[in-house]
Amino acid sequence: MLIVTTNDIPGYRIDAVLGEVMGMTVRSANLGANFVASFRAMGGGEVKEYTTLVYESRQQVMDRMWEQAIQRGANAIVGMRFDTGDIAQAFSEVCAYGTAVVVRPLPAGQLGSTPQSAAQAEADTTPGQMLR
Repeated sequence: MLIVTTNDIPGYRIDAVLGEVMGMTVRSANLGANFVASFRAMGGGEVKEYTTLVYESRQQVMDRMWEQAIQRGANAIVGMRFDTGDIAQAFSEVCAYGTAVVVRPLPAGQLGSTPQSAAQAEADTTPGQMLR
């Protein structure tokens, strides 16, 4: 599955737009992480406990968005974005969203083709090797 922040994918043609897909989570750091982070924050610099929390949250919402796209029959997501916010003082909301689409790679020699799309188009001619 291709997931891009752009509205199109060079070398691929969008054959169908299946609609918006998203993944969301609301997370809170555990008491131990909050305790350690509060001491780390006094010294300045990166607060690794929260960096890990945000990284894991982003991965989780990407997975959820990807699942929605698969359920709709998409093989790509365009225009992907993240959105974050706070709920009260203890919770962090993370959302990933984009547009689920069906794309087709442009073969070599076709206007707009790229080496990546040409290779994918060639692989797609082999049964069982469709874009995933």
